[in-house]
Amino acid sequence: MTHRPALGADPLANHQTLQTLLDTAPPGKLELPAGQHVLADGLRVPGGWTLTGVSSAETWLVTEARTGHPVLHVLGSDVAISDLGLRPAPSDPGEHGGDRGTGLTVGEYLYRSEPEWIDGVDVRRVHVDHRSLRTANGVGVMGAVRDVSLHDVTVTGGYTGLAVHWGAAGADVSSITGPTVHPNRLTVTGLRVRDAIEGFYLSSVHDVRVTGACLRDVEMGFRLLPGDNTDRFVSSSEDVGARIEVSDVCVRWSGPRYAVRVAGWGRSEVDGVVSVLAYRDVTVRDCRLIGSGTGDSWSPVLFEQAAGVEMSGIEVSTTGPAECRCPLGHP
Repeated sequence: MTHRPALGADPLANHQTLQTLLDTAPPGKLELPAGQHVLADGLRVPGGWTLTGVSSAETWLVTEARTGHPVLHVLGSDVAISDLGLRPAPSDPGEHGGDRGTGLTVGEYLYRSEPEWIDGVDVRRVHVDHRSLRTANGVGVMGAVRDVSLHDVTVTGGYTGLAVHWGAAGADVSSITGPTVHPNRLTVTGLRVRDAIEGFYLSSVHDVRVTGACLRDVEMGFRLLPGDNTDRFVSSSEDVGARIEVSDVCVRWSGPRYAVRVAGWGRSEVDGVVSVLAYRDVTVRDCRLIGSGTGDSWSPVLFEQAAGVEMSGIEVSTTGPAECRCPLGHP
């Protein structure tokens, strides 16, 4: 069933109309018209729904409440989102609030108990606009999430354009008891990030492919990280740190430390123990890094205890042309 709800100038009424539909109607297709639709708060998206607009330049969802709820929070499987612009209200979720204040979050970071997995999420032609805000991420893929595709996603402003992070059961990051859950079977193509602190990061994941990204005017291009607890609390069914490919990424950066960081060690906030993740079949290749650091000590690439990661075809230029060689249509 296709739903085309009428939206108006009242943010509270708009939010109530859309959230009630998502909560009570049988899952179907929600088509949003062109225009800037202001919502009192973000929307929770259950499983089975397709949300679409006219285009990411014509259909905008804008939140006004500073609760930190994502504009769209996907909490169920088999969801498709396309052709939308998302503008979150300003928020400051803090160091461990990577799934908060975003334009779009799939999954969660912390859970009350062992979570159900979210499978089969497809995101295409979505633009998250944080403007000059630098305190929240653009898109978050967190925790028990797998079989996710993101294609032609644009993020303007914000802290990290795309944050992919493990999750766990626990009240906070210092009281995790496990099991931890790790995003996997994730494909990202055509990511475009501009005027953010960082383009993207992958923290404690497996079976992930990122290709064809354009990261412009950022302080950091991307990071490959083991997570605070590496794989100490993982279940036996996980294969953290295996089969990750990052390729064909262009970075135009000017930050204090590095354009790319690949790290294998992590310090747990539960007990302070340092452990090292054993990466397997991980490649970072055919990347172009343009720019230089602003701090006293900087490097285009920072490589830390990351045996098992192969890097090749990395082109570094401190005085390269003003533009990345990115596919047509990138910002």
